[in-house]
Amino acid sequence: MSALRHSDPAGIAPPVGQYSHAVLVPVGRDTVFISGQVGNRPDGTMAHGFGAQIRQAFDNLEAVLAAHGMSRDNLVKLNYYLAPGCDVSEFRRVRAGRLPDPPPASTTIIAELMDGDWLFEIDAVAA
Repeated sequence: MSALRHSDPAGIAPPVGQYSHAVLVPVGRDTVFISGQVGNRPDGTMAHGFGAQIRQAFDNLEAVLAAHGMSRDNLVKLNYYLAPGCDVSEFRRVRAGRLPDPPPASTTIIAELMDGDWLFEIDAVAA
């Protein structure tokens, strides 16, 4: 088996901490495991507001996919993390315009996120 390929693509803020934005696993075809993406803009500043953070996190996710020749159509699994008290209906509205048809498998979790400014985080697997 070939070595794993770790990736921190241009166009999004560098990782804050010890993780890669993506890890490619060669198993006949590339499988990309994408670390949690939050509402950090490419300059590292945080988007303001829940909806803005969701949109920016999806933009970051799509930038990682594009860096590996993939798109939303390659998503096979998404995990969503919403901070307590966030508007789930707003999450559903924003998410609806960002998913392929048919949508990938997914899980939504309400949880305290690592940074108090984070209202939303998304991680993914694409193939």
